[in-house]
Amino acid sequence: MVILRLPEEIERARKSNRIVAEVLNRLRDKVKPGVRTKELDRLAVEVAEKRGAQPAFKGYNGYPYALCVSINEVVVHGMPSERILEEGDIIGLDFGVYYQGFFGDAAITLPLGKVTDKALRLMRVTEESLYAGITQARVGNRLGDISAAVQDTVEAAGYSVVRDFVGHGIGKNLHEEPQIPNFGKKGRGIELKSGMLLAIEPMVNEGDYKVQILPDGWTAVTKDGSLSSHFEHSIAITDNGPEILSKLN
Repeated sequence: MVILRLPEEIERARKSNRIVAEVLNRLRDKVKPGVRTKELDRLAVEVAEKRGAQPAFKGYNGYPYALCVSINEVVVHGMPSERILEEGDIIGLDFGVYYQGFFGDAAITLPLGKVTDKALRLMRVTEESLYAGITQARVGNRLGDISAAVQDTVEAAGYSVVRDFVGHGIGKNLHEEPQIPNFGKKGRGIELKSGMLLAIEPMVNEGDYKVQILPDGWTAVTKDGSLSSHFEHSIAITDNGPEILSKLN
């Protein structure tokens, strides 16, 4: 687990995550019906490399692409392909970079054209649960305070949080301790300290929380075929509260 002590370290973490935010903003503009998902992967790489950053996911544990593209019932780790985006889809985009010794990581879920009110509500609640968790990322709180805030927000809306995939520490490695479940009890887990870097990422299913992995070994889908949504920010815990690093000012 990385705990940042020096101002120059947190500034490098900020820069890495700002590149991630810039890439996702560019992808947001590109996501339209008729676009092939491989085009999104190419654009993500192009924008990151222009900023001098290395895409973090490509080659990580054998993953073959820079971007994760998760459509409708896909929870996480959907792979870019020749698939064409269609009106009414929802699409999760998860991207990370390595820059100046630090990793950045974030995810958003977007609607494709006109989507159902049910899909819009799922995305809204998922993003709200992310910010509920971030609010609890304060010095002296416990890791379980983050987890419980996410779970409470999700389940109050009638949805379920995925158990098989969780958030994580981040910094000089893409995935570090601690793991950050999106479910748990207040007051449990490690004490949160100033300088910790965390990637909080609720994955929320419209139906049951159970998932299954497709034969490609990566793509995780809802077991019941229901819609899924995913939002993520990398944050720094500071003496003044949580700082969202993967967000453009």
